[in-house]
Amino acid sequence: MNIETTLTQKEHQKPSVMYQGGGSNTVYGIGLIRAWVYYFRRATTNQERIRAFFKGLVWPAFLVYELFVSLEVNIQ
Repeated sequence: MNIETTLTQKEHQKPSVMYQGGGSNTVYGIGLIRAWVYYFRRATTNQERIRAFFKGLVWPAFLVYELFVSLEVNIQ
């Protein structure tokens, strides 16, 4: 009987999940805001503002592309 109660107690316990890290999310968030500031300052029309919003979301892709171009890596 003692084994059965121990098993049911373990089944009802919620597992504790520890989340560690999150530094990259913070860096991406700061970069996202900075990219929006950069692109929105240069936008003069509504179409350019919409484009600036989406460019701000994918700024790491532009960053990596420019890094490859500066390192002269053949992207194909």
